[in-house]
Amino acid sequence: MTMEGTSTLARQTAPRTAAAPGVTPTLESLTPTQMKVLHGVHSGLLNKQIAYDLGIAEATVKAHMTALMRKLNVRNRTQVALAAQTLARRAS
Repeated sequence: MTMEGTSTLARQTAPRTAAAPGVTPTLESLTPTQMKVLHGVHSGLLNKQIAYDLGIAEATVKAHMTALMRKLNVRNRTQVALAAQTLARRAS
């Protein structure tokens, strides 16, 4: 346990919001390829399927996923998909 009374595991597994306080990621902050990867994730495609559709290596998709997670301030693929849904609503 830490001094605040929260274990490290609890802090690591606690859900994050789609954006850090004061930071609102926008679709314009993403590269065109990140947008395509984001659309694939939102559609439920696997990295391998996204790579095939875009004509890039699966490792490249993984790199774009890492960049997306950092830009959207999320920890996992599900949160990326949820953030994509939120960003799509804001854009419309």
